Amino acid sequence: MEEIQSQSDNYRSSSSSASSPASRVPSSNFFYLRKPGAFRQPISFEDSPVWDETDIEVKVDEGGDSIHAATTPPSPSLSKINSGSLPSPRLPEGTVVTRKISGASIAWKDLTVTIKGKRKYSDKVVKSSHGCTLPGTMTVIMGPAKSGKSTLLRALAGRLPDSARMYGEVFVNGTKMHMPYGSYGYVDRETTLIGSLTVREFLYYSALLQLPGFFCQKRSVVEDAIDAMSLGDYANNLIGGHCYMKGLRSGERRRVSIARELVMGPHILFIDEPLYRLDSVSALLMMVTLKKLANSGCTLIFTIYQSSTEVFGLFDRICLLSNGKTLFFGETLACLQHFSNAGFPCPIMQSPSDHFLRAINTEFDRIIAMCKSWQDDHGDLSSVSMDTAVAIRTLEATYRSSADAAAVESMIMKLTEKEGPYLKSKGMAGNATRVAVLTWRSLLIMSREWRYYWLRLILYMLLAVCIGTVFSGLGHSLSSVMTRVAAIFIFVSFTSLLGLVGVPAQLKEIKIYTCEESNQHSGAFVFLLGQLFASMPFLFLISISSSLVFYFLIGLRNEFSLLMYFVLNFFACLLVNEGLLLLVASIWQNIFWSILSFVSIHVIMMLSAGFFRIRSSLPGPVWMYPISYIAFHTYSIQGLLENEYVGTSFAVGQVRNISGYEALENIYDISDDKNAKWKNLLVLFLMAVAYKVVVFILLKFCIWKNLSIRKLFLCNQNSMNRR
Repeated sequence: MEEIQSQSDNYRSSSSSASSPASRVPSSNFFYLRKPGAFRQPISFEDSPVWDETDIEVKVDEGGDSIHAATTPPSPSLSKINSGSLPSPRLPEGTVVTRKISGASIAWKDLTVTIKGKRKYSDKVVKSSHGCTLPGTMTVIMGPAKSGKSTLLRALAGRLPDSARMYGEVFVNGTKMHMPYGSYGYVDRETTLIGSLTVREFLYYSALLQLPGFFCQKRSVVEDAIDAMSLGDYANNLIGGHCYMKGLRSGERRRVSIARELVMGPHILFIDEPLYRLDSVSALLMMVTLKKLANSGCTLIFTIYQSSTEVFGLFDRICLLSNGKTLFFGETLACLQHFSNAGFPCPIMQSPSDHFLRAINTEFDRIIAMCKSWQDDHGDLSSVSMDTAVAIRTLEATYRSSADAAAVESMIMKLTEKEGPYLKSKGMAGNATRVAVLTWRSLLIMSREWRYYWLRLILYMLLAVCIGTVFSGLGHSLSSVMTRVAAIFIFVSFTSLLGLVGVPAQLKEIKIYTCEESNQHSGAFVFLLGQLFASMPFLFLISISSSLVFYFLIGLRNEFSLLMYFVLNFFACLLVNEGLLLLVASIWQNIFWSILSFVSIHVIMMLSAGFFRIRSSLPGPVWMYPISYIAFHTYSIQGLLENEYVGTSFAVGQVRNISGYEALENIYDISDDKNAKWKNLLVLFLMAVAYKVVVFILLKFCIWKNLSIRKLFLCNQNSMNRR
């Protein structure tokens, strides 16, 4: 403690330009200018015993500046500020404050999160955190990088990964963690939006996926979300975000991602870094918008790394973390007093958030060590001359013995001593509705974005023209059989290999699915069915256009039934290829490894397809069994050759004729059965279904893991409660 005191004295002397907050309040600073009633306490869940979503009216007596319905004890530090130099202006007599209660209270006690190391759960990311938040307030979790901000937010939302374990208790409206579907929303730091849709279209499809009921009932919900996030001027603009499709700026895109969660009308909204990659103007607009949302009664909890003075003044409560330790929890203005009491007053003309992070960020120690010999116009390069670890210990010790910590403990006890109303689920959209919505949306996306199928259509047509012109004029003689087999093999193999053009589109679809599934807006079954139904028209268009070009340039048999079989065979081949592409993209979720794996698999399948060496002569252990039997090229080429040659004959001289099967039996492994081509076509369709089933199992396994994480989260809470 002597070391802490001496270091604190050194810091106090080095910050001679600093003073206490009460003595240096600039009258023109936006941070200190509060609107009438800004210091009133938020509405708690005790104010509404029925917990419906109707508006209530709260009367404010003459001469008072607090809402009678509120039961939250004010922070001692804030009480001094409120009664001293910063009085809250009185409201006129008879003023009625109308507020829509839709939030919920959250309290957490002794919350500890550990991350699994090589052998055991040893690394504590969050250490014995206490805190609470109430309806109509914005609570910010602030701290330097790797301080545990996002981990604490995920723990409160029940979204910890499987490598983490949580100890402690979390209460929602006084009951153990219970947040059903639709009662809360979670916005990740980076969310995937659909650039080819307008803001209104994107939110409308999101509402259709999330909410039950008729389509026409969702429009008012969407308009409310647009108005809540101040997106009215951009409602009909494309979201964009691609190099070839300009759209909204990062600030508007971030508000769209939040609006997607608002269509459910959640009681609680968790946001990870709402100011991520935003400039100062966009950040201020974002926080003003969120403040307006909080004033409607919603409970907001979010993380933030750094903010300007204006943005900092909009927060209601702050949870300051460093290395997983809570250095302060309470009112934002009381945090200034807390730092001043600990010996770290905020210097004049410096942002409070900058000052807080400067004092507790250990990365500054390395900068000071590198630049300790440098001098600026005012002396030392850094105004903080003490070690950051000592500052953290000083702030932690000061907070533990402060009245702010006692007020938080008292508030947590009050919020958990009796149970409040349970949050109710608003129901989900049915699977049939979701499949229809995803199909409808995917069709619209694919029709607008050329990289999905329009580019592939052009490339397939060009490839068909190239192959057809190279092998044109073959005729129907016996001598052309070998060349015709080569042409069909090249057409099937190269067009299938050309499917790698769709890797970026598939990866984008998977990212959209992952984002929507994490919030239970979608599922593996509806995602696969919707994508299948939406892609089938485009794949059939590709198959019929490419088949017609190739069929007539090569000069295959001029019969309509044979032409239709060729189109169906190639369509089935494209379906199988699409399933393989989706499987590879789902496994890797990386464009480089997906393309590399896709090309490698195709090369192996081409080698075992029976063209370079007849399948019956392939080495048995690997190439014949199982590779040649799982290569869809084998069945596609067999079916096309049987379609062209089975039932035909070739004249050998003037006396003898040989059948098409006899002409091919030494070149390619086919059957002389007239129904063999239909069996090969059936195998292709079954393989397409099999790939979809494998992808479904893969996605379902990921969903099961996420569900098991949530169950583990609840089990840990129950076990700690029994103790």
